[in-house]
Amino acid sequence: MTLETGFERVSLPLADPFTISRGTTETTENVVVRVRGGDGTGGVGAAAPSAYYGETADTVAAVLPDLLAVVEEVGDPNARQRIERELRAVVERNPAARCAVDIALADLAAKRLAVPCYRQWGLDPDAAPPTSFTVGMAEPDEMRTKAESAVDHGFGVLKVKLDGDRVGERIAAVRAGAPDARLRVDANGAWTPQAAVAHSETLADHGVEFLEQPVPADDLAGLRFVRERGALPVAADESVTTAATVPRVADAVDVVVAKPMKCGSLRETRRVAAVAHACGCEAMLGCMVASNAAIAASCHLAPLFDYADLDGSLLLERDTFEGIPIENGRFDLASVERGTGAVAFE
Repeated sequence: MTLETGFERVSLPLADPFTISRGTTETTENVVVRVRGGDGTGGVGAAAPSAYYGETADTVAAVLPDLLAVVEEVGDPNARQRIERELRAVVERNPAARCAVDIALADLAAKRLAVPCYRQWGLDPDAAPPTSFTVGMAEPDEMRTKAESAVDHGFGVLKVKLDGDRVGERIAAVRAGAPDARLRVDANGAWTPQAAVAHSETLADHGVEFLEQPVPADDLAGLRFVRERGALPVAADESVTTAATVPRVADAVDVVVAKPMKCGSLRETRRVAAVAHACGCEAMLGCMVASNAAIAASCHLAPLFDYADLDGSLLLERDTFEGIPIENGRFDLASVERGTGAVAFE
């Protein structure tokens, strides 16, 4: 079997500046990977690298030739266990780069069987939870307007980005704009444990469901402190990368966040969910700000998770790929005929 591979960098502007506690993003760079078989069927994936995890578009582009050489040597998109093992042997780090390759292979393998990925994996599309829509940090009035807009567009779950400044004012503004929405808050590790406990009381007063990554990633004792003394359940995102890192945080949090771009493959993302559930935690499927070439594949994994935060492509001003249709916060997986459902705009 013969496989041809290639990749290209794409710069994707965001619809609005996106601010979290670590800074503001106006444009994201993705690297699109393509794998094509001798029959002309093609698969597509994308890397959405994060400098927080030590990756950039430059590092992804630097390692992809070696990763794609493995794919061409193996020559079989169904041999993903072997390819995943060999990709890690070639490039131990750079999980977003490896994940882009894995997504393209998954897309191609399902297309060859003429089935959507969720069906190939035996998953129930009706079990996928609705995605949240993220309200980035801004002036309180602007956050209220964004919350109102998200609700008007059918999103019943909002994730609110906060740092330590005007926490009460900002969450009150979002709640005023979305009085009936389910709210979650993500501090991206910005708070001390003591501050997080204090803020959790304020957030609980506004009906927030849980608090994501309140303290820095390596402060596991701090996570445990917030969980034991705070007013809200706690989720770990930056503190978790692969399945092997789940047990060390499981007794300190209630929810574990898996993201394919930090896991390195769709298979490893599934393993994170399985280990989280085995450890008595719930699991949330998250994403980076990314093209539908990456996000669509994640949507097919959503039935394995309790929560979903898959709005990465919805934050873009424009994308080079069309994704899975969404209505009232739910991706219509059943509408995908084959593969991931990501289709390049012509």
